[in-house]
Amino acid sequence: MFSIFKPYIFSLDPEVAHDLAIKSLKFNILPKSIFSVEQEELLETKLFNEKLSNPIGLAAGFDKSAEVYNSLFQLGYGFVEVGTVTPKRQLGNPKPRVFRLEKDQALINRLGFNNHGSEIISKRIAENPPIGYLGINVGPNKDTKNKEEDYYLCLTRLASQAGYLTINISSPNTEGLRDFHDQKELEKLLTGINKIKKDKNISKPIVIKLSPDIKDIEINKIIELIIKYKIEGIILSNTTEKNRENLKDFQKNEKGGLSGQPLKDLSTTLIKKFYKETKGKIEIIGVGGVDCGQSAFEKISAGANAVQLYTGMVYKGPGVVKQMKKELISILKKENIRNINQAIGINA
Repeated sequence: MFSIFKPYIFSLDPEVAHDLAIKSLKFNILPKSIFSVEQEELLETKLFNEKLSNPIGLAAGFDKSAEVYNSLFQLGYGFVEVGTVTPKRQLGNPKPRVFRLEKDQALINRLGFNNHGSEIISKRIAENPPIGYLGINVGPNKDTKNKEEDYYLCLTRLASQAGYLTINISSPNTEGLRDFHDQKELEKLLTGINKIKKDKNISKPIVIKLSPDIKDIEINKIIELIIKYKIEGIILSNTTEKNRENLKDFQKNEKGGLSGQPLKDLSTTLIKKFYKETKGKIEIIGVGGVDCGQSAFEKISAGANAVQLYTGMVYKGPGVVKQMKKELISILKKENIRNINQAIGINA
């Protein structure tokens, strides 16, 4: 079905097409059973001790203001992450700010955390309880004088509505955000997060979303802090500012974060490194170039407990999750693996 509408959708500006998708999902009345597959029990897993029907999630960036997460669960996602949510409403960067690189099966975005703000979003989720495991991705406002305080405010305001909370320190579209990959800056942030958790009695899992552009020398320092401050998980990875030289599309030099197929191998390599160094003690969500069962399996076998996609859905449509589940089950059978959990890290 998506293939019929795809030429029209791709004739629209990418952000107009995205807004149309959000509006359409608000009226989604299709039953979840349409997107289920036979033997899906082979994909049952746990993420931060929460049972999931499958390890395929939707990454933050699609449902920025938590408007359609329950419709997304209906499409068959095992979990959904909304945001990035900032303390105050934010319009984001000037348009145009999203670019399809069709020849490369990729996107470049410089959106800049456009969202409705933490107060509205917290109320929205409270009034529409999630029917699945919901992650909330948080970040600072562009004009803030204290980024750490913005994270703490979002944690406090959104914790009760979240299954888990993602601390986004890796978007390339907010100035100075990636400074938190520095050991001193990250330790300062994590110290504050743990204090907020204790003071506000927050028990929800905390996840750190990292850049794919980090250097090897930074990895061990980041792992050391993540373990020291008992952070439950990491997302590998956000979009990259690099990897442009082999792209074919004429828009390849647009400023912003690159996602999709050009990120696939970069993020998988990073997953392997973190899995080996942490010996599987920290849960990993793998992101970047996930659009089929094989690419999901590559990340899981590299050490990811679960995967997320966004660009893959842009190019393959809402049915991509069902197809991925079918393909993953087929791979497990071929490899004589009885459950997806047994595949975690086997190729690390």
